[in-house]
Amino acid sequence: MAIERSKRPLAAARMTSMTRQLLDASSLCAIATVSPGSRAHVNTTYFAWSPEFDLVWLSDPHAKHSRNIRANDSVAIAVYDSSQSWGNPDRGIQLFGTAREVQGAAAQGPETLYAMRFPEYRQGELSVYRFYVFRTRRLKLFDEPTFGAGVFVTASITGQRRLVWERTEIYGSAA
Repeated sequence: MAIERSKRPLAAARMTSMTRQLLDASSLCAIATVSPGSRAHVNTTYFAWSPEFDLVWLSDPHAKHSRNIRANDSVAIAVYDSSQSWGNPDRGIQLFGTAREVQGAAAQGPETLYAMRFPEYRQGELSVYRFYVFRTRRLKLFDEPTFGAGVFVTASITGQRRLVWERTEIYGSAA
């Protein structure tokens, strides 16, 4: 399989719109953390997201992934609609960055985002849980209905929380 790189950048407005659509496509995400000894760990959870592309979720601070985040804040997250089927055009997003637990006043913003996405959430029902905030640094979009098969767009997020195109990779069969 050959991988080509396109030199044609994707506009920030288009990437921003697509990122928002892809984050809205599913309320579940897979969170990958790094445990002591550099072993991978994955957890699935419900999430909400901010206009700045920060993701928030609730979790027990004693859970393995929560302990991993305290020891090593490097995190990767995948969001996709799991009802997609093989052979049809797929869509999804991969996010890379750092995460941390928030409490007290720092949890008010994340809690508001979470409650807006999940109206059934009630403060206090999960009192042992804490909010976690993931700060996206880089993301990878794939949207085959829009870009075509095997096209992945990578962007970084600036300090002003704007998307900047890095590269477009096109995966194709070797000729």
